[in-house]
Amino acid sequence: MAISSAGIGSGLDVAKIVEQMVAAEKVPLKKLEYKAEGIQTQISTYGEIKSLTSKLGDIVSKLTRDSAWNGVSISSSNPTLSGTMTGIAATGTYNIKVTDLAQAQTTALGGAGGAALPKDQPMGAGTIKLTMGTESKDIDITSLDTLTKIATKINEAGMGIQASIVTDVDGKERLMLRSKETGTDKAFTVGLSAAPAVLGQTTPQTAQNAKVKLNGMEVESSTNTFANTIPGMSFTVSEVTSTAATLNVKADTEAMKKNIQEFVDTYNELNDLLTQSTKYVEESKTAGVLQGDSATVSLQNSLRMLTQGISGSTGGLTRLAEIGIQMQEGGKLSTDTTKLDKALTNLEGLKGLFANKADALGQGGGIAVNFKNFTDKLLSFDGTLNTKTDSLERTLKSNSAEQTKVNTRADTLEKRLYAQYSALDTKMASLNALNAYVSQMVTTWNKAKS
Repeated sequence: MAISSAGIGSGLDVAKIVEQMVAAEKVPLKKLEYKAEGIQTQISTYGEIKSLTSKLGDIVSKLTRDSAWNGVSISSSNPTLSGTMTGIAATGTYNIKVTDLAQAQTTALGGAGGAALPKDQPMGAGTIKLTMGTESKDIDITSLDTLTKIATKINEAGMGIQASIVTDVDGKERLMLRSKETGTDKAFTVGLSAAPAVLGQTTPQTAQNAKVKLNGMEVESSTNTFANTIPGMSFTVSEVTSTAATLNVKADTEAMKKNIQEFVDTYNELNDLLTQSTKYVEESKTAGVLQGDSATVSLQNSLRMLTQGISGSTGGLTRLAEIGIQMQEGGKLSTDTTKLDKALTNLEGLKGLFANKADALGQGGGIAVNFKNFTDKLLSFDGTLNTKTDSLERTLKSNSAEQTKVNTRADTLEKRLYAQYSALDTKMASLNALNAYVSQMVTTWNKAKS
């Protein structure tokens, strides 16, 4: 608030006086603002801690599942043979020799002993009866229907048969019918009556299943993909072979190794953040944003304790050090890949170390299981991280309220001071006017006497 006339009557520098007094009233504000910045930084840091804790929880959750330890990789000795995982497949080696590929039936109407008509010439009324399996359908042909129109009617019949007009090597236009899917169960017959009968029919390609010899045993499939032959996987063939190709299914240790390293890396990320937030650097006399915060220090210590090992597991492995994962100075984990590779030959022990199920009392769980339980509690609605964040939010809100009070007091003081100085100006102006009047009267009297 500013009054332009303040000080005119008194001759005082009212604006400067008020400014200094208001500034004195606002001295506590700077301390509150500095404290608010610190609280906001703590909230932001706890947001990062929550994010990394959630990331770590997702990774250890993956390590608790059977799928993390039952994965396999598939390799083939021949590019015409490939395998795909569809579930949990047993490891093993499969020798596969392809004797037949699956094919769709093709039947041609016209030519080869029958009449060959231009595709746009009507061929006369009659019926074409299509049969596939137990389903049959009659296609009524009118006297005006051409081969093109007949092809359209067959395509619209919904029998799984595709009709099209082709020109053979003799230049004759023929109506070609082809099953949309391969395999003997998609074979069909064509019955011709009346005018269509003159077309005649041939079957240049019969329906056929794919056939392979799997480790010497003959198996077949309606398509070139064998989806139900080997549990947990399917394989696809694309060429008849004279010798057997090898399909090798082995444990996907690379994926397991990647998951374990991901756990180590994320743990280190979280440990580094907690260390930076709580440490005190003597040389620079600077403290981390959460230095001295007991909840954060306790969190870091608890995480480190979870890496120490478990009471027992299937396969005999009980400590991370046994698989090459060691804790370094400062709490970070390092990985000895040679030891880890060796541990990957003992999948039962490795899985037990990480994914051993806890008992009814929550005891005896694997390292990943224990980490998952711990991170779940930290991230729960009433867990440590949310509780701490809520507390900081309340403190920040209280700080904001205190800042508002200081500003309100300063504004009130400014208004009151200007009001007082305005009143003083009015009084001083009145006194100055009276003084001028008295002086004028004295001067007049003095002149009169002289």
